Amino acid sequence: MEWNTSNNNKRKMIVIYGGHFSNMPGFYEEVSSVLMKGTDWKVGTLDGFDDILYGGFGVFENNEEIELIWKESQKSRNDLGFDATRSFYQNKINQGKPFNIELIQQKLDELISGKGQTLFEILIEIIESHGNITLILD
Repeated sequence: MEWNTSNNNKRKMIVIYGGHFSNMPGFYEEVSSVLMKGTDWKVGTLDGFDDILYGGFGVFENNEEIELIWKESQKSRNDLGFDATRSFYQNKINQGKPFNIELIQQKLDELISGKGQTLFEILIEIIESHGNITLILD
């Protein structure tokens, strides 16, 4: 849980530690403590994670250049891999509303057939969709 401004590249450096979590609730806790330091708001969904990456209400401003370093990313790749993703989708299906069960079943089927994304891959895609954030998997 550290951030600083590096003089050589003018980007704020933010570090997420894969060793601090082993599941999605833990990931949300980690990014909440790192990205939302000093606020009352906590991340609890993929959409919420995407929202905070726009900046403006956490530790960085809208469109500010950020270097996001994900330490122990290989551990996270394993922790948030196939099994965790299958459980994530299955829990939503079991819960039912307000979730779109057909869409989630489709995503689960794609995962099982080897075509779908794991939670780790979804998180990477979300981060990389923000052009002001440079992701470094460590």
